[in-house]
Amino acid sequence: MARRCKVTLLGASALALLALQPGTAGAQEAPASAAPACTVQRPAINFNRWNENWSALADPCVPRQPFDDLKYIALGDGGSYLSLGGGLRERYEHIATPLFGAGSARSDGYVIQRLNLHADLRLGQYTQVFGQLVDARAFDKATLAPPDSDKLDIEQLFVAVAVPTADGAVKARVGRQEMAFDLQRFVAARDGPNVRQAFDGVWADWESGPWRLIGYATRPVQNRDIRSFDDTSSRHMAFSGVRLERLGVGPGDVSGYWSRYRRDDARFLDATGNEERDVYDLRYSGKSGSIDFDIEAMLQDGKVGSKDASAWALGSIVGYTFATKPWTPRLGLQFDMASGDRHAGDGKLGTFNPLFANGYYFSLAGLTGYSNLIHLKPSLNIKPVKGVSVTGSLGLQWRQTTADAVYAQNMMGVPRTAGQGSRWTGAYAQLRTDWSINPNLAAAIEAVHFQAGDSLRTAGGRNADYLGVELKFGW
Repeated sequence: MARRCKVTLLGASALALLALQPGTAGAQEAPASAAPACTVQRPAINFNRWNENWSALADPCVPRQPFDDLKYIALGDGGSYLSLGGGLRERYEHIATPLFGAGSARSDGYVIQRLNLHADLRLGQYTQVFGQLVDARAFDKATLAPPDSDKLDIEQLFVAVAVPTADGAVKARVGRQEMAFDLQRFVAARDGPNVRQAFDGVWADWESGPWRLIGYATRPVQNRDIRSFDDTSSRHMAFSGVRLERLGVGPGDVSGYWSRYRRDDARFLDATGNEERDVYDLRYSGKSGSIDFDIEAMLQDGKVGSKDASAWALGSIVGYTFATKPWTPRLGLQFDMASGDRHAGDGKLGTFNPLFANGYYFSLAGLTGYSNLIHLKPSLNIKPVKGVSVTGSLGLQWRQTTADAVYAQNMMGVPRTAGQGSRWTGAYAQLRTDWSINPNLAAAIEAVHFQAGDSLRTAGGRNADYLGVELKFGW
């Protein structure tokens, strides 16, 4: 694809030179100086496809690629256009010991596939109508969970309005949409699993200079795989709040939000019933010279059934990049903590609820989740050639309290771990390679070996191994 663009540019240059040759038709009309270079660039494929703006293709100087007639379909002379696109992700996964062998699941190898098709309608300068379909399948997977499979359904469908102001903008989105905050520790689009997390609701924000104020009132979409177009949201689960952001505070940016999280018929090891939590989050992230950092803290206060719920979590990542060294090595250190329930039967619940986790914050293996946790992870990232990134990590894990369980993804407690064993959960080695083949195609491979510690072995658990191989295409 890139070679074709170069050929097109070379062909255009050759025609321009030919036009300037003496005695050539049109030579007298040619300008004395070369035409200015095209300053308009094609948009990149974005994690949020609705955030792409393909109006750049209205400029004839932009080199064309196959099917660009579908990426930009002009509608009249007012700047309105329709853009079509899609994406396909194929991933093979093999996990030798789900839940460390402490549950009933056995070794499993399978393929998960996610197909997306979208249409992006821009009406004038301010209005957008975006729709995205998803078809997610899991082939040969022994046990299916809601994030694994979803027959053809509506992933996103919303109307957005963005009106610029003197020093910012006023924006609003209404409908089914994806929502993600910061590093997606706790509020994420859930891109790691096969089915992403969407929300039905309203999102509005006001931007002015370095400030941004956001309000949202949503009901999380519950994925069902019985038939096509059966995903739904209901009054039994809600997530709403306000968020404030400030850019340029020292070497970084500050953000904080309050949310009300509500879920009916919640089930924890020491509490059941309707769950309602007030969530308070504060984050500071940025970069100073060769150092990058991200620190986030969250408090939760509320009730689960008749019991008071009070929980907390801390997440942090710091890195140092040797920008002038070969392969641009980056040394990183990650530290995370999340509370557990210290005393069963005391009328209080201390287990942290990670809300809408992204599913790959620790690793793609999803062996452990963000509850009752102490996590320390040094890492090294290198870029040996253009487009290739290799990361090696060593993770060390403990429980915050032995009274509570070791948790896997989706707050699933590993059987027989609560109140048993020591705080030491285990250590894992992680090796991941990402390859950006071209602007539309990317590949990745990740391997994880988890050496089970006393907490897991006392419960009958053992070591766990994971392998994931992924190919991703976006157009």
